[in-house]
Amino acid sequence: MSFLMLLSFLLVIMETGFLLYSYHFISEAAREGTRYAIVRGRSAGSDCASYGSLACHASSADVQNYVKNLGFLNPTNMTVSPAWSAFASGSTCPTTGPCDSPGNLVTVQVQYNFTLSIPVIPTKTYTLSSTAAMIIQN
Repeated sequence: MSFLMLLSFLLVIMETGFLLYSYHFISEAAREGTRYAIVRGRSAGSDCASYGSLACHASSADVQNYVKNLGFLNPTNMTVSPAWSAFASGSTCPTTGPCDSPGNLVTVQVQYNFTLSIPVIPTKTYTLSSTAAMIIQN
């Protein structure tokens, strides 16, 4: 009987550790997605031609794919929402595309549905969320 109690306690500790690791991972994924977007914050133009695809603008789909392919978490349970907005005084966003010029803000929000499954306890899903924002410098 005490062995079963010990085993259950160890399973609870392992699942809780995985929950905390998942939260840490999505926090880092939001920061990495933001970095990915600000490095590719230039519009297509001369930079695209001289440096290749690395200097081209990252679309919302590019950022979503990059973040979802970062690690071992189930990408179908992950929602990535990138957004570009005017930040600096005097900067405006074009009506036809994102605010991808220097001085503007990129925000990436990552949500992950974590299913906590411990034997004998009903399964519960927690929504973990993290947001990161950075200003495009170049």
